[in-house]
Amino acid sequence: MKEILTMDLKGKLLIAVVFMVLGFMLSVQYKATERQRSVRMDRVEDLSERLRSMESENKQLQLELETLRAGAAKDPADERMKLMAGTTDVEGTGIEILLDDSNIAKKSNENPNLYIIHDEDLLRVLNELRAAGAEAISLNDQRIVAMSEVRCAGPTISVNNVRSAPPYVIKAIGAPKTLSSALRLRGGVVETFEFWGIQVKIKTVEKLHIPALKSSRSFEYAKTVEGKEAAK
Repeated sequence: MKEILTMDLKGKLLIAVVFMVLGFMLSVQYKATERQRSVRMDRVEDLSERLRSMESENKQLQLELETLRAGAAKDPADERMKLMAGTTDVEGTGIEILLDDSNIAKKSNENPNLYIIHDEDLLRVLNELRAAGAEAISLNDQRIVAMSEVRCAGPTISVNNVRSAPPYVIKAIGAPKTLSSALRLRGGVVETFEFWGIQVKIKTVEKLHIPALKSSRSFEYAKTVEGKEAAK
């Protein structure tokens, strides 16, 4: 009988120990889970704070970028560079010149090339307009800039690598009277053209539109010089 009671007591003690161990393990597991949850929450809060900070910085950078763009758009030096490079459309008062080959009868013993417009004739007109202060020029809607070529290409004229045939329309923005007078000087361009029967018509236009340069050129050899080197 005593042995049975002893075994029963041992069994109860064993069960109690098992429950204690299970309780301890559950307690440890619960604490570990809570700790992990706390760590995750801390990480979420940290990431949320970082995200808010980055969003704030992004907004600030966007504002600075817009300010810089607005300042660049209003920079007179930048506008002047665009005008000189011909990278933007322009409008203004100026003159329009129409040039066409001669329509007079040619003598059989005369050179027919004397009665048609050549690249050198167009270059003379362009140079006179530049010297008279033209601020923007186009030839058959091709913007004329410092690096524009005007050369003979068979029966046509190549301007910015685009071929054109007569009649040639030259537009120039500037003081109309000054530009027109420069072409009509005694012994000048217009008088020479009229001698050979080249057709010339010049008119003043209050609102002349000149398009931007349609092509761009890359620079392989020319490099910009900055700082002290530029001052030498």
